[in-house]
Amino acid sequence: MTSWDATRGECLVFTFKEGILAAVAHDLKLRVGKFSVELDGDKLEAKFDPRSLSVVCAMKDGAEQPGLLGARDREKIERTIVDEVLQAARFPEIGFSALAPAGATTLDGALRLHGVTRPIRLTVRERVAEVELNQPDFGIKPYSAMLGTLKIKPRVVVRITLP
Repeated sequence: MTSWDATRGECLVFTFKEGILAAVAHDLKLRVGKFSVELDGDKLEAKFDPRSLSVVCAMKDGAEQPGLLGARDREKIERTIVDEVLQAARFPEIGFSALAPAGATTLDGALRLHGVTRPIRLTVRERVAEVELNQPDFGIKPYSAMLGTLKIKPRVVVRITLP
């Protein structure tokens, strides 16, 4: 069996802004600080702690913008995502399971998120797996503020890198 966690890998989540006031908002790069991935033969099991989500930085046109968010802004964003969007107190674990044959370029599996389990397909390139998720498919209402003039798109991208 082979195992990875946040000390031997990385899980990133990318969110994207929209709405009339999108110009004053930021796309975000987030990191999942606690997760585990276990590969036993070709059986893959992964667990992610939504309470460990943290803001890495704001993004603009796909480029990191590390100076755009202060510590207070990052804390507020993290608290909102964990408490209101993901409702981590109610749904404290995200799980994924799949068959992962050696050399596969896609992984078909089941993702358990926000109390909903759905089939998903990850694209795999070398040691990087990526998937685009639609939040409403998992019963998640994308964040919005100011009467909906500032919103996060329903689509988020999750990227997992394992050494």
